[in-house]
Amino acid sequence: MGSWSLRFATWFEKYMYIIIPFSLIIGMVFSELFLPFISLVPYLFGFVTFVMALGCGLGHLKNVVLKPAPVLITLLLAHVLTPLIAYALGATLFGTGSDYTVGLVLFTIIPLGVSSVLWVGMSYGSVPLMLAMVVLDSALSPLVVPGLIELFFGADIKFDTARLMEDLLLIIVVPTVLGVGIYEISKGEFKAWSAPVTLPLSKIFFAAVVLLNAAAIAPHMRTLKADVVLATIAVVLLVAMCYGIGFVGSYLIRNVSREISITMSYATGMRNISLGLVLAMGYFSPQAAIPVVLGIMIQQPIATLHHALLQRFFPAQRREM
Repeated sequence: MGSWSLRFATWFEKYMYIIIPFSLIIGMVFSELFLPFISLVPYLFGFVTFVMALGCGLGHLKNVVLKPAPVLITLLLAHVLTPLIAYALGATLFGTGSDYTVGLVLFTIIPLGVSSVLWVGMSYGSVPLMLAMVVLDSALSPLVVPGLIELFFGADIKFDTARLMEDLLLIIVVPTVLGVGIYEISKGEFKAWSAPVTLPLSKIFFAAVVLLNAAAIAPHMRTLKADVVLATIAVVLLVAMCYGIGFVGSYLIRNVSREISITMSYATGMRNISLGLVLAMGYFSPQAAIPVVLGIMIQQPIATLHHALLQRFFPAQRREM
């Protein structure tokens, strides 16, 4: 059982760039079948966050505090520079008040993506650093997400800030704190012990979150106008730029190592788009969720292309972990 389930988790990670878009399509095509289960999304998402945090302890976070430059620069690039670019891109193509512009900005201010840890490992970046950044950014999300939405759109968007912060605490911060706490209590052994169960479940739940949110948005997707083509182009440009900004921005660090550059490129490029879907569908218009939906379909394929380019032009001389 354990061996089979771990092989399944490895298989899922290898083909995630196919599985996640496929889950999105299934959710849209068979939306009526899955609509009754949408209320499960926060619980499924909370479990995925909890399993991610099981791999991070206070020691990882301490190292981040002692050497803060990569983290600070990454968060500034991911949540200051790229939102400005997203806003400018959306305002140019759709106008400042467009829901598409809101969606593009929302894509850039949601926390760093859990799946970035997998890509960093495959590209021989720093997995501990990436994991610590995801945990830290997730913990800050109840302040970062509402604050940046307010900063960019202010009175143009009406949403319940207190409820948004509460939801982020429940589905992100609480599972993260629990995971880190269990890591400390078990001295990191609980993750390995529970992996045959928690790892495959977290992969299935991750796909289920995408599928169920796709089912929720499907009725609205069918009424979209031709400008969705322009939105697709905008998302492709934005996602690709995010990867490049992270890689180039890493050279702000003096004598930066290859593994740090790799890590920062994925950290800046990948977002927790399942959370983005949850927030977009819960607090904004269906149109605002469209860039996030497109991000799900685009983010993983571009990660694959990014990985190939790194291997071709910036190969690892040895495994730097």
